[in-house]
Amino acid sequence: MTLIEPVANFLWGPWTPWILLAAGILFTVWTRFAQALALTHGVAVIRGVYDDPKDPGAINHFQALSAALSATVGLGNIGGVALAIGMGGPGALFWIWIVGLFGMALKSVEVTLAMLYRNTDDPDNPHGGAMWVVHHVVGGKGGVWKPIARGIGTFFCITLLVSAFTGGNMFQCWNVAKLTERYFGVPRLAVGIVVAALVGAVIIGGIKRIGQVASKLVPFMCILYVLSALSVLAVNVQEIPSMLGLVVTSAFRPSEAGGAFLGATVGYAFMEGMKRSLFSNEAGQGSAPIAHAAAKTDEPAREGVVAGLEPFIDTLCVCTLTALVILLTGTWNREAIGDFGAEVELVPVEGNALAWDVRSEGDGLDRLPPLQFDRWRARDVFYLVGEVQGATRVDTDSNRVAVEAEIVSRRAGLKGADEEAGPEAPEGLRFVWKRVELKPADWDGTPSGLVLTGRGVYPRYEGANLTAHAFDREFPGLGKWLVTLAAWLFAFSTMISWSYYGEQGVVYMTGGRGVLAYKLLFLAGIVYAADGIDSAKEMINLMDLGTGAMLWSNIPIVLALGFLAVRSLNDYRRRLRAGEMPRHKAPPMADVMDGRDVE
Repeated sequence: MTLIEPVANFLWGPWTPWILLAAGILFTVWTRFAQALALTHGVAVIRGVYDDPKDPGAINHFQALSAALSATVGLGNIGGVALAIGMGGPGALFWIWIVGLFGMALKSVEVTLAMLYRNTDDPDNPHGGAMWVVHHVVGGKGGVWKPIARGIGTFFCITLLVSAFTGGNMFQCWNVAKLTERYFGVPRLAVGIVVAALVGAVIIGGIKRIGQVASKLVPFMCILYVLSALSVLAVNVQEIPSMLGLVVTSAFRPSEAGGAFLGATVGYAFMEGMKRSLFSNEAGQGSAPIAHAAAKTDEPAREGVVAGLEPFIDTLCVCTLTALVILLTGTWNREAIGDFGAEVELVPVEGNALAWDVRSEGDGLDRLPPLQFDRWRARDVFYLVGEVQGATRVDTDSNRVAVEAEIVSRRAGLKGADEEAGPEAPEGLRFVWKRVELKPADWDGTPSGLVLTGRGVYPRYEGANLTAHAFDREFPGLGKWLVTLAAWLFAFSTMISWSYYGEQGVVYMTGGRGVLAYKLLFLAGIVYAADGIDSAKEMINLMDLGTGAMLWSNIPIVLALGFLAVRSLNDYRRRLRAGEMPRHKAPPMADVMDGRDVE
């Protein structure tokens, strides 16, 4: 993992979000605000009034949207947003909104472009994506351009596979496994095996099976999650206006530290909001066009209009609700569950100017306060938040730091706070400290020169666990059952769609050979992530590697050839206004969900 972090950091350099934001603004203006067309005409399209069984494709518009949403509405909405708010504060939500708004136009363009040049040699099983766009537009010139196009398309497919295995696979199961283990004590390995078996049962059937499952699963899971989140907002309705004000002001000024929140600069909030939002809605990433390419239509721009709805549903609706639940319940800056009585000292690691080891009195045998809703267990992580004088954090230049420790063992029969053992029960827990990265200031080199003051104890809630804890703070037990169920549904839907995305990359590179081997590796990746990845930082680096690699392979293609999609979208809008688009009575919704309206 030592190589992955610097590569991920480079891919997500300070220039990346600005380029993506500029692309979204460019296509918003160029398409004459395609967002409005998506929110009006796009709704009619997915309702089935333009579906025609004679058009090439495998699934209808609603199923194509559901398949794409099943990939985007995933643990990024639960876990990714939690990471953004936990690290970037309220201001991160503002930048999530910005990405969602401009992402609608960006996604409309990239899907329209893919639909213009999808491969329909087999009308019932079309193939699409950036690789086929380059294949037809660049490779179609012949001569030396053909191998160049092949190389560009292959490079895109390689980044597609990286993203499929990391964000579309490992991140999903990692969150589910940690959440299920915390609340129900199910071993992570067992969770991984079960998830892999369920995913395998669906992906064997191809895009038609995926579309059928997604068209039923996505509406159900979205409605369930949205209603639960709205119930939390209803309880805190009076605080919503002030919280929205804090979101906007925090986007343009540093967020103050407090409780579990370490504070964040404007740039840090901007970066976290952009990264997690892009991971969630995949605008500009080039993945969604692969699902939409299977839609039955002879109008490329029509499916592009439908695709514009994805960032609205995923980001502006679902992600916003998750963020507000975390903010309104005070989970982002929650209070400590107790004090860590022993002194904590930070000493430098020889040969590494930024690494510091942690020492404390009775190291590894100290008492910890009881966890609020659960028991301390092996592999649980807690952290202490405090201040140090003479050094600052590497990421935010603040002297407010978090020092982590992982519990490695516990005595048999140890009771938690929900039993009668009382606050002295956790005696006997053994834990190990983790190194922390700090930049020394005027430190004189004395090993005892840095002492952590404050030292409040916080159980670490990562990703989906933080969102679950937020629901539990308002309605005890809701997070345990709702978020765990939602996490399973969201992760499952995301993995089945991303398995198809990766499969299409294999099809382009090998002509279909190796698809079975790819699917087996994909399922093996699920099992590995469930039990083989412990660190949130390790998982974040993998997630950023996959997303960043795809962005840098796809955005140049969209910027270079996007004019073709813009021309198609503007012509479609003109013909729509002129009444040249035949439509019919909307079929029963049950037929649309099952795809019977295009059979």
